[in-house]
Amino acid sequence: MRDAPVGIEVLLLRRAENGGDAYSGAWVFPGGMVEARDRACHGVCGALDDAAASGRLGLAQGGLDFYVAAVRECFEECGLLFANPLQRDVPAAGGAANVANLADPANACARWRVPLHRGEIGLADLCREAGLALAVDRLIYFGHWVTPVGRPKRFDTRFFLAEAPPGQVATHDDVEMVEQRWFHPADALARSAELRLLTPIVKTLEAIAGFDTVPALLAWARAPRLIVPSMPHMGIGRQGLRPVAPDEPAWAELRRIDPEGRGNGRYEIVPDEPVRLSARVIRVSADNGSVMTGPGTNTYLIDGGNNEWAVIDPGPLAEAHVQAVLDAAPGPIRWIFATHTHRDHSPATTMLKERTGARVYGRIADHPEWQDETFAPDELLAGGERFALSGGSTLRAIHTPGHASNHICYLLEEEKTLFTGDHVMQLSTVVINPPDGDMAAYVASLQALCAEDLEWLAPGHGFLMTQPRRAFEWIIAHRLKREAKVVDALRDLGPAPAEVLLAQVYDDVPQRMHAMAMRSLKAHLFKLRAEARANEQDDRWALAAPPPN
Repeated sequence: MRDAPVGIEVLLLRRAENGGDAYSGAWVFPGGMVEARDRACHGVCGALDDAAASGRLGLAQGGLDFYVAAVRECFEECGLLFANPLQRDVPAAGGAANVANLADPANACARWRVPLHRGEIGLADLCREAGLALAVDRLIYFGHWVTPVGRPKRFDTRFFLAEAPPGQVATHDDVEMVEQRWFHPADALARSAELRLLTPIVKTLEAIAGFDTVPALLAWARAPRLIVPSMPHMGIGRQGLRPVAPDEPAWAELRRIDPEGRGNGRYEIVPDEPVRLSARVIRVSADNGSVMTGPGTNTYLIDGGNNEWAVIDPGPLAEAHVQAVLDAAPGPIRWIFATHTHRDHSPATTMLKERTGARVYGRIADHPEWQDETFAPDELLAGGERFALSGGSTLRAIHTPGHASNHICYLLEEEKTLFTGDHVMQLSTVVINPPDGDMAAYVASLQALCAEDLEWLAPGHGFLMTQPRRAFEWIIAHRLKREAKVVDALRDLGPAPAEVLLAQVYDDVPQRMHAMAMRSLKAHLFKLRAEARANEQDDRWALAAPPPN
């Protein structure tokens, strides 16, 4: 990388066209394979030894080989050499210095670049001949990517960040690399398809794009960070077969339903197309995607045993969706469970019951606003009920008020999968809308779920999610952080109406979402009032006075 008037620029090189190379013609970072002779450079690596390098990379040994390979490949492919001249004593008068002072090591060593590339000499030979020490300490370990399973050729690759050596000019080798260019990360990302950028390169550029200068980026990268291997997984969708990165919504689900990486799982949710999530579970998503419902509301089919099926959340009242659920069920539907009665989750219950005769389970909300008035359960749930469905699957109802007073999550005990309705959503936090929504109850419900033995979350909107406890704890921390902003706004602006507080509390939320944010703000204010931390008078909110000593 280098600093430029436009901000950080990153060096990319275009690979030569090669019929046998799936990556030919793609724009890439300098890099390549670790070679056996790279180990011979350990003695010329300056301040970094193998123990320290291996510790940084999480290896028992051999970590320094990756740093050496990065330096060597960078010199071979783009002519930049991370090296410093050795400091030696000046010889006696009349003698000749052993090594000249190399202000530009790359230029001084240019004649070795081609023999090094061909493997005729090693980098250690070059260093000893030229009196150099490799400046591997300038390389900062940044990422670890592993090729998806199922690919014919796989790599286990480490990525390093480094500022371009000052005074050196990059020149591609015109063998492996036929073109080069310094790109501003945002410009390269905007041309991702044209440049044929691979997933690890895209994700690295996205991370770099968040910084204005090289020193700021390197300061962040040098700070202690946990670097874990990132292994994309192959998926199919409108863009065809492609690697899906770990930070994409579908990644965990793809690994579960297609562990061999054959690419038969989808990285996007297609309305009313059934997806087999496990031997017991099928998902059918309604065609009601929006800013509030994400890709649409999920209806889940659970095999209760003996090929009799239960439905969780029939979804909105849509003939096409109900028919898609009926078509996806391999056997008769005997049970219908509602997580709550918001209008995107339960209205199809009536139609589905009429067509199947299934028994309906759920709760009635304490407040009628925004609710499905047609919902009429055959059995009212309190929470804690366990249903042995034909002896093959067990669902346990867990009352989780907060988003709605009647909200229930259902735990499929045999798979440790929690069907979360709107209690936990993928990619966004839920709106807490008083009076039926209650922020204190919501946080308490999340805290209670942390004690459950869970492996998967099946949300009402989005893909399967892994690491349930981590998801709960993140939401709790997010809500408490927002609450702290409410307290700060009350201190700075109060007494003030909620509309005035909103601009400061949700300054990180687009203006178009402020109407929805107002509902959650009021939920936070009501929680603080219930805890005697805030009070309201004439529609103006203020911090409560501290109790007397």
